[in-house]
Amino acid sequence: MTEATTVWPVRSGRHAQRGATAAPNVRVSAIIPTYNEAANLPYLLPHLPRWLHEVIIVDGRSTDDTVAVARELLPDVKVVLEPEKGKGIALRRGFQEATGDILVMMDADGSMNPAEIGLFVRQLRDGADFVKGSRFMQGAGSSDISRLRWLGNLGFTVLVKLRFGGRYTDLCYGYAAFWRSVLPELDLDGVGFEIETQMNIRALRARLNIFEVPSFEFDRQHGESNLRTFPDGWRVLKTIFRESVRPIGRHKGLGTRMPARNT
Repeated sequence: MTEATTVWPVRSGRHAQRGATAAPNVRVSAIIPTYNEAANLPYLLPHLPRWLHEVIIVDGRSTDDTVAVARELLPDVKVVLEPEKGKGIALRRGFQEATGDILVMMDADGSMNPAEIGLFVRQLRDGADFVKGSRFMQGAGSSDISRLRWLGNLGFTVLVKLRFGGRYTDLCYGYAAFWRSVLPELDLDGVGFEIETQMNIRALRARLNIFEVPSFEFDRQHGESNLRTFPDGWRVLKTIFRESVRPIGRHKGLGTRMPARNT
C-alpha cells in the first residue's frame, strides 16, 4: 500500500494464458464492503498483510463512523462511497475501482482471518484462476454459523454439485480471491449476498481452474449481521435456478455490470 510494498513473483500457470499480467510481479487488492462496521474495523484493518498493494473500503451509506475509523486505522485506505444498497453492488464497485492483478474479497465484521490471504494468493501464483475459502474442509471451521444456515448452505452446495458439477464444499462463503483477468468470464451482476453463489457457479461454467482452501470463520465481533437467513436464502436458490438456464458465454463484457444511475 506504499512504494515499499512487497509484491508476489508470478509462476507460470493457467492464469498467464489469460493475460493476467505481463510484469514479473503482481499487485494484490483487498476489497471490503462495509455498512456500519466502525466497531469491527479495528479487528481487521490493522491485521491485514503489509504487502497488499491497496485496501479498498466500499461503504454503502453507513450511518456510523465507519469511513472515519477506516481512515484513522489505515491512512492510505481507498474509500469508495457507493450510494446503492447491496453486498453484490458493493463488491462489483470495488472490483471496478481496484488496480491490482489479484482481487481478494472479504467481510468487514472481523469474522475472516486476514492472515489467510497469503494462502489464497499462493494458490493463484501456483496456477489457479479462482480460489475460495471453505469452512468445511480439514483444518477449517466456524464458530459463527448457525445450524439453520449450515443446513441451508449444505443443501445449496449439494444442489450446485448435482446441476453444475465441481467439488465445492462451501457455497455460501464470501472469502475468495481471483485474477482480475477472469472478471469478464464471471460477468457479475448480482446485487446482494447471492453474488457469492453467482460467482462460484459462473467460475465452474467458465471452466476456470478453481481451488478451495481451508478457512476458519470467527464470530462477528460487534453488531448484527446484515444477512437475512430466509430472504437471502431464497435469493441464493433463485440464483441457482437462474444460472441453470443462462446460456454459457452469453456475455463477455467488463465483468462487473453496474446498475445505471441518474446523472
